[in-house]
Amino acid sequence: MKAEIINIGDELLIGQIVNTNAVWIAQQFNALGVPIARMTTIADKAEDIIEAVGKAFNDHELIVITGGLGPTKDDITKKTLMTYFGTEPVFNQEVYDQLNNWFTARGREFSEVNQTQCYVPSNCKVLMNKWGTAPGMLFEKDGKYLASFPGVPTEMKNLVTHYLIPFIEQHYSLPPLVHRSFNIEGIPESELMKTIESWEDNLPKTIKLAYLPSAGIVKLRMSSLNTDGNAATVMEEESKKLHEIIGNDIFGYEEQTLEEIIKELLLSRNQTLCTAESCTGGYLAHKITSVPGVSRVFPGSFVTYDYWVKTDILGVKKETLQKFGAVSEEVVIEMARAAKEKLKTDYAIALSGIAGPDGGMPDKPVGTVWIAWATPKGIIAKRFAFPGDRVGNIHLSYQKALNILRRIILELPLKKEFWEKG
Repeated sequence: MKAEIINIGDELLIGQIVNTNAVWIAQQFNALGVPIARMTTIADKAEDIIEAVGKAFNDHELIVITGGLGPTKDDITKKTLMTYFGTEPVFNQEVYDQLNNWFTARGREFSEVNQTQCYVPSNCKVLMNKWGTAPGMLFEKDGKYLASFPGVPTEMKNLVTHYLIPFIEQHYSLPPLVHRSFNIEGIPESELMKTIESWEDNLPKTIKLAYLPSAGIVKLRMSSLNTDGNAATVMEEESKKLHEIIGNDIFGYEEQTLEEIIKELLLSRNQTLCTAESCTGGYLAHKITSVPGVSRVFPGSFVTYDYWVKTDILGVKKETLQKFGAVSEEVVIEMARAAKEKLKTDYAIALSGIAGPDGGMPDKPVGTVWIAWATPKGIIAKRFAFPGDRVGNIHLSYQKALNILRRIILELPLKKEFWEKG
């Protein structure tokens, strides 16, 4: 059994909206053990939809479509599917009552345009949408199934969760797929591959290893079909072997982020952290405060973009700035020390650099970032030379700042980092 995801929308093709629906559906299917053979993105054109659906039915047993179910003229998916399946629209009283209540509860008019949502294909199973106005639809053809959902992410996710996943579990016999993921920061993909080459070459044939690199982080994912019930045990054995090789470089598992790890480390030790940021403009604090409950370990931050904010607000010495410049070891050390003292935290991170695209100098090119960590035992500072654009350099700065803090808290060796200079 194989599945295909078809996402409909001109806005997806021109990059106006990121196709997060396909990623989310793929994650759910992966957890269920449903293999996805193809992902297709097409325009809001009837001929394109019919062609894509026809090809999908020829090749696969389950098709999921998102998009084009709204009440406006540019939403043509429902009408096109009726043409494909050779059916007519019929009035559905249950949909009407649900929509009428939905609009009434929100003090909005149940307009004539919205009432067109109450007409659904006669040969589909209607999937009631309690989270929006467009019902989902489930079609059957020659023992194969097509599910059509709205493109609005919250509506699609709820419909998939409440209807499609239970349907898949009831109608298909799928061996559960077992995963184990390791999140690694500080080792480029090529270097990581070389480091674990022997371990990878000796993995059991039942385990598939994937390298999933992103900006500054590589996720290693082991996958195995649990056909004999022993996949989890085998993965645990291989995980221990991997830890013997790169254990200190693994900062988390599955979907854990660096900021979540830092919060838990500080919380377990009853310690606190603050930040003083220049080139990152508060991005580090933003990432930290995206974690629920982090206020227990993170009292605040200083965003000291201009010289006078560094001196008058944070307390960096004017002569230090004049002598060494804002992007220097001396300045970030003073920033970290002052932030730690002012906010009375156990740790402080300070960053100052040249994110780009302008501002680079021969001795301090774009991508030069100094980071300092004030700790209970003293202050450490490192210089990095990041290779990205402005957004990329800021993102890499945040990752490096938190991962080295992780190593400091855990008292792990501070190895020479890949982007470190000097």
